Amino acid sequence: MLRRALDDSFPEDVRRRITTLTVARTTANGCFRFAPPFLATIAHGNGTDLAGLGIAVAISELSGLLSPFNGEIVERLHRRTAMALGLAGVGVGTMLAAGSVHPAMFAVALIVLAQSKVMFDLGLGAWISDRVPFAQRSRVMGLTETSWALGLLLGVSAMGLATALTNWRVGYGLGAAAVIALAGYVARTLPADSGAHTSADRPAREPVSVAAVAPLMIAMFCLMASSQVLFVTFGSWLDDRFGFTPATLSAVAFGLGFGELLSSLLSARNADHWGKARSAASGAALMVPAAAGLAIWHDQLWIGLPLLVVAIAGFEFAVVSAIPLTTEVIKGSPARGMALGLGAGTSGRALASIPATRFYDSHGMAWPAAMSCGLAVLTLLAFTRLHRRRSTGAAAGQPR
Repeated sequence: MLRRALDDSFPEDVRRRITTLTVARTTANGCFRFAPPFLATIAHGNGTDLAGLGIAVAISELSGLLSPFNGEIVERLHRRTAMALGLAGVGVGTMLAAGSVHPAMFAVALIVLAQSKVMFDLGLGAWISDRVPFAQRSRVMGLTETSWALGLLLGVSAMGLATALTNWRVGYGLGAAAVIALAGYVARTLPADSGAHTSADRPAREPVSVAAVAPLMIAMFCLMASSQVLFVTFGSWLDDRFGFTPATLSAVAFGLGFGELLSSLLSARNADHWGKARSAASGAALMVPAAAGLAIWHDQLWIGLPLLVVAIAGFEFAVVSAIPLTTEVIKGSPARGMALGLGAGTSGRALASIPATRFYDSHGMAWPAAMSCGLAVLTLLAFTRLHRRRSTGAAAGQPR
């Protein structure tokens, strides 16, 4: 289905496999994204409150600091192996989450889930980077990134409906079954790849230049932190303030996922042409007024909820546009570059989770929304600076 969005200038292998790999990533993202909207429900099942489970989420996000080590592993594996192992690990982590009875156990489950998803994401990103030139990479990665939105639109919605009919443990169990089945399918159907990363005589790795990677890492840190503040609080906000149930939260997740899907497709269509850093800055610019408006009108559902959708859509456009930049930040090592970007982003999410949930418990939705706005401003400044820097490089013949 997705292959129709790629013309004959893209490799046939990529066109043939893109739908399968996007479906697999959709299931993994559904499992990963299930917790934030239902955090209050899961907290009750684990005998704690929202702030207590916020600590568990923060601990799991801090495991993102392991992403660079994960990247080193993926660079030495066949891309198929990395993707299959990653999907299987997501299934194991999801089953552990379903069986958790304490915040500490839930944190361990999320760590397994998160780092396994990182392995799959790095394997997929490196597989694409091995085959698609940087100038065309936003199109392919943008299409696979629709899985982030579809994970919420379809995955979380389905798991949420299972939760509404039974309980959140069954919701997690449904996700685990789907992702394990797809792990087996990917392992059986994707052909073994070849390339420098699979040979005994790998090219010498280039040293990481702090000056080259720091601006992008700062931008990814602030962007992910800004979105996390909203993700870990909006479910409780809608529940506490407006009486939303798991079923109605699933409907909201569907709406958010639809907005993210449109943003992913828009980025896939235009980021290569507009410039990847410029596109990411545009997404952050959309988040700023939306989060500020949510801080002001959080007591008005008919205003606050659409603003939440706009803020999340802006985030999605920004992050989808930015991910191809990470594959090129370390020449010849796309998995290592992506791992650094993911490490910076998950660190931002981790550091944002605890204050966001505590601000919400103490002051309601106004403070988390204001915090998201401030972080979005920093993201806008970082990507704008990066765009200017890359524009100067483009004038000298470097890719944007």
